[in-house]
Amino acid sequence: MIGEANVTGASDQVLRNLRDYSRAVKTLTWQRQSILLAISILTGLFFVPWMAALFFAVGMICEFTDLQLAQRVEQVQDGDTKATRKLFFGFVANTVVSAMSISVYAVWVGITDDGIGEFTALFCLFAAALYAAINNHQIARTLAIRLTLYGMSFGIITVRDLWVYRPPLSSEMWLQFFTVLFVMYFLIDCSLGFLRMYRQDLKHLEELKIEHERAKAALVLKSQFVAVVSHELRTPLTSIKGSLDLINSGKFGAFTPNAQSLLQLAGRNSQRLADLVDDLLDLQKIEEGEMKFNKQTIEVRRFLAEALEAHQGLAEKFNVQLVAPLEATAPVYIHTDPSRLSQVLGNVISNAAKFSPDHGDVEIWLSTKHGRVRINVRDHGVGIPHGVKDEVFGRFTQLDSSDQRQFGGTGLGLNISREIILAIGGIIDYQSELGVGTTFYIEMPAPR
Repeated sequence: MIGEANVTGASDQVLRNLRDYSRAVKTLTWQRQSILLAISILTGLFFVPWMAALFFAVGMICEFTDLQLAQRVEQVQDGDTKATRKLFFGFVANTVVSAMSISVYAVWVGITDDGIGEFTALFCLFAAALYAAINNHQIARTLAIRLTLYGMSFGIITVRDLWVYRPPLSSEMWLQFFTVLFVMYFLIDCSLGFLRMYRQDLKHLEELKIEHERAKAALVLKSQFVAVVSHELRTPLTSIKGSLDLINSGKFGAFTPNAQSLLQLAGRNSQRLADLVDDLLDLQKIEEGEMKFNKQTIEVRRFLAEALEAHQGLAEKFNVQLVAPLEATAPVYIHTDPSRLSQVLGNVISNAAKFSPDHGDVEIWLSTKHGRVRINVRDHGVGIPHGVKDEVFGRFTQLDSSDQRQFGGTGLGLNISREIILAIGGIIDYQSELGVGTTFYIEMPAPR
């Protein structure tokens, strides 16, 4: 079993290299073909045309084969060792043919007609080797094949002159020979450098994948923990809150002022805990993409009238008045989830009521412009400083102001509201001025 796992792991590594190599093949195909065409035309004009045409034909066959192999690599699944091995040796065999054709043609150009094409041949070999060093490092064997064959061609062209003319050591032929050796060393060093960087990148990518899997596992564990804790809290909390509401309703008689104050405090805190549990469950649904939306077309003025009626108790609690001039004009429609939009509007109205002065007004009105419908909620409170929008819509964050901090809250309401509005195709934002107040608005596209 261990041996099979090692074989599969090695095959997956080879397949990853083949995929990277294939992407390079498809990305640079026109560049390589243009180079082949340019060399063939150049050498065909000054040497034997049919040899240049033959070289171009062989090169194009190799290019076509590389493209076919690259397309087949995309269809191979992870763990398919047989197909991976077959494609690997296909690339290696095609590399041998391609490198051999370039090397043979370069040698022929370099030694023909008393060596007048030697410079052209050496430069073409240098360009081919440098191109291989930069772009063929994904498969080390193909890179080694190209560098070996190109190096042998370098040697044949330069050593031939030394063998034929046997010049003294002070001759420029020896200078050319040592220059070629230096060039080969430079090319090999470049190849090893690119190969080393490529393997380091693969190692870093593998480490990132491992960390990503760990993060995913941690996220799943966190979601499970939040779900379990939230559901376990909800059952006893519902019972406690219901009992406190029943006691505070006065059905069990009057209590002493101190007892009544403590019971009311417990009732308020139980409501805060219930809101926190609901917010945590909503946050979990948003993170996991499980929040469901039931969209329908609604008339906005009627929707706002119902929302205002539902939040009158909240307004009385904070000693503010909800002012909504919803005059009977042409109906305005939007396509949305009314339940979720009501949740968002409730958060916005609740914030406006919290931060309004006693006996203040919370103004709610409707505006339309350029095919978009905007619901505005304005308070006349302390306002929001500039540059803190990320904190306003952040998670578990509140503005660090004593006037605002005293109202508490989970710090999740506006963050959840923004996620909901974005999911149903709208935007939520605000405009504020310190000491004057803040206007939050929810903007939705009107259906055509």
